[in-house]
Amino acid sequence: MFGLSELAIILIVVAAVLAVKKLPELTRSAGKSARILKSEARAARDADEPGTPRVIQGETVEREDPGTGTGTDTGRRG
Repeated sequence: MFGLSELAIILIVVAAVLAVKKLPELTRSAGKSARILKSEARAARDADEPGTPRVIQGETVEREDPGTGTGTDTGRRG
């Protein structure tokens, strides 16, 4: 009869034969995951360096009255 190691080898071969259709998709997915992980690690490393400026995308807001600071304060207290 078969021993445990022979049975394991047969199961691995059967799984490999059945998974041949999915293998290109799995390798493509693994490649995408590796690229994402690499870019995130690079971004985290760059964020830790204090000398590099960080650019945040957004919109520029023009102030109506530059003398008051926020545009809502009238300068009077009371």
